[in-house]
Amino acid sequence: MLPILEFDKNNLKKQKVFARRNTHPMHMDEMNESVREIIAEVCLNGDKALFAYTKKFDGYDLNAQNILLTKEEMREAVNQVPQETLLAMRRAKENITAYHQRQLKADNFATENGAGTGFMYRPVSRAGIYVPGGKAAYPSSVLMCTIPAVVAGVKEIIMVTPPGKYLNPLTIAAAYESGVTKIFRVGGAQAVAALAYGTKSVPRVDVIAGPGNYFVTEAKRQVFGQVGIDMLAGPSEILIIADSTANPEFIAADMLSQAEHDELAQSILLTTDRELAECVNLALEKQLNRLPRKEIAGKSLQKYGSIVVCKNLSDAALLSNRVAPEHLELCVADPEKLLEKIQNAGAVFIGNYSPEPLGDYYAGTNHVLPTTGTARFSSGLGVDTFLKRISVINYTKEALSAAADDIITLAETEQLSAHAESIRVRQNDC
Repeated sequence: MLPILEFDKNNLKKQKVFARRNTHPMHMDEMNESVREIIAEVCLNGDKALFAYTKKFDGYDLNAQNILLTKEEMREAVNQVPQETLLAMRRAKENITAYHQRQLKADNFATENGAGTGFMYRPVSRAGIYVPGGKAAYPSSVLMCTIPAVVAGVKEIIMVTPPGKYLNPLTIAAAYESGVTKIFRVGGAQAVAALAYGTKSVPRVDVIAGPGNYFVTEAKRQVFGQVGIDMLAGPSEILIIADSTANPEFIAADMLSQAEHDELAQSILLTTDRELAECVNLALEKQLNRLPRKEIAGKSLQKYGSIVVCKNLSDAALLSNRVAPEHLELCVADPEKLLEKIQNAGAVFIGNYSPEPLGDYYAGTNHVLPTTGTARFSSGLGVDTFLKRISVINYTKEALSAAADDIITLAETEQLSAHAESIRVRQNDC
């Protein structure tokens, strides 16, 4: 089903193992300009622009009376969800909460000879959560975005999501269960603009988190600086490193778990065993035909799927670190040893019984993760996304006097005489 490639680390720069992905369905400049116009219009006309764009893009008559879901509507959505689903959601919430509570950081202060420095952590006042619409509902993403904000201590969490037929009870129930304060019926780039700048109906937030399509992602990029954002997420990715001990049926299933997301998703297998590679290919073909979303998964594998045979696990780790995948599975005899070689990944899944969907739904780790190689320098969504670190300086008169000459020298070196004078006037008092 997929061509089996050979990897040669000696020709690393020349070898094009994976196809580059064009994730933009139309010309990038045209899309960026469209987003820029939407943001400018929302900034200028507020609710009026939101209502007009919602009618244009979603076919929904939005107004000041129906843009905000009522508490009764939220509770009604919860009542529509099967009890079994609610219980599973609540157990997942417990795991996600416990994991993120371990990310909380303590304030730190130290004083030596009257010179005190430190830092303290404070949550942002208001967070915005974007939840996509579409044919499928993703309550897990609501939990993953909201719970870290709750753990961080954010007082107000605003959720935006497309209205009408896209508004799924599962999504609303997840928001209600996880601690969302208000839900607004608005989506797309216009919703991001409303969160960033505020309108009469939608309050301005400090941080925007959550996945979306290209227009949403580009809107987040353009408003960054006006507000904080979690990341600029791209299509889903999985990379699996496997040796001869791995189960080909497991690997095929995990590759397809990402391929079914969308046609731009990427699924890669790096293995030291060619026979395993051939068995995975057979398993992929067999399992693909059973999938309801087999057309999407098939196109994803055809365009962006890869199977690569490496000489050894060190070479596989080298290649994996260059890819810096969103999800990395280590299906080898000694995964803990191989983990030592891993430098770049959004999340790592250890062994044959830690499949990627475990992280998507239940383990507690966050599934909003860096994609398209950004795991080289960034991390997944977490409590830090909603916290600020504030520096604190506390010097006594004597400590400042001891440092005064050095500060004046440095300030005058930069020709900032007022800086030097700020210290000098205190010397007379010391």
